[in-house]
Amino acid sequence: MTEPFGARLRRAMDDRGPLCVGIDPHASLLAEWGLNDDVAGLERFSRTVVEAMADRVAVLKPQSAFFERFGSRGVAVLEKAVEEARAAGALVVMDAKRGDIGSTMAAYAESFLHKDAPLFSDALTVSPYLGYGSLKPAIELARENGAGLFVLALTSNPEGGEVQHAVRTEDPAGRNVGATMLAHLAEENAAEEPLGSFGAVVGATLGDLSSYDLAINGPLLAPGIGAQGATAADLPRVFGAAVRNVVPNVSRGVLRHGPDVGALRTAAERFAEEIRTAVAPV
Repeated sequence: MTEPFGARLRRAMDDRGPLCVGIDPHASLLAEWGLNDDVAGLERFSRTVVEAMADRVAVLKPQSAFFERFGSRGVAVLEKAVEEARAAGALVVMDAKRGDIGSTMAAYAESFLHKDAPLFSDALTVSPYLGYGSLKPAIELARENGAGLFVLALTSNPEGGEVQHAVRTEDPAGRNVGATMLAHLAEENAAEEPLGSFGAVVGATLGDLSSYDLAINGPLLAPGIGAQGATAADLPRVFGAAVRNVVPNVSRGVLRHGPDVGALRTAAERFAEEIRTAVAPV
């Protein structure tokens, strides 16, 4: 039986440092690397990032949209990147933010969470805003294949608040939608050791989150370190006692050092060490 994602993630963060590096080949970054905004540039970019990172960082997170925009040839590049990253020891979180209902959600899940799928990844980002129950097909398939999910809960984009901060009048505890998602995830992860496989996306730029129960016994994928303004030193203040389960995501802060492989590795190692120091027990 495949070891659950949460256990594999805990070990990877302990061994390699708690860092997730994004693979975000948007047009402006390709240009900064001196690459054309085409499939050849995309392939060169993704291969370089995988070569530089996959044998040393805990998690790589490709943003599927930047590959999908090139059609089937771009998806083929993504498939290769996922395969090579996993073969080198990195866990792959596919940032696709899928969300739908019924058979459509099941098909999305099969695309990324079935062990025989070309894009099989260790975890997938998903949107629960058709109702948390709509994620059931993805949850079930993830459990079956030892994979995980990261559910959008408290995102750092300003527009997110109009949904995530809305208070559910039918909730006797008066929780808002974001808090409700965290509560669902805590139930999914109950009794899992050493870490549950069902995590939340919680922005590192959100400031004081002490009013939320982040103790979901699962990972917290935290975008916002680096270019978006958050630093490693902010993590204990934002995440409190849950900080050890945070998976900080850095994209541009590392990727802007390419295409030099050595410079990319140095940048990732610096972020990983800063984060490791910041979240270390006192």
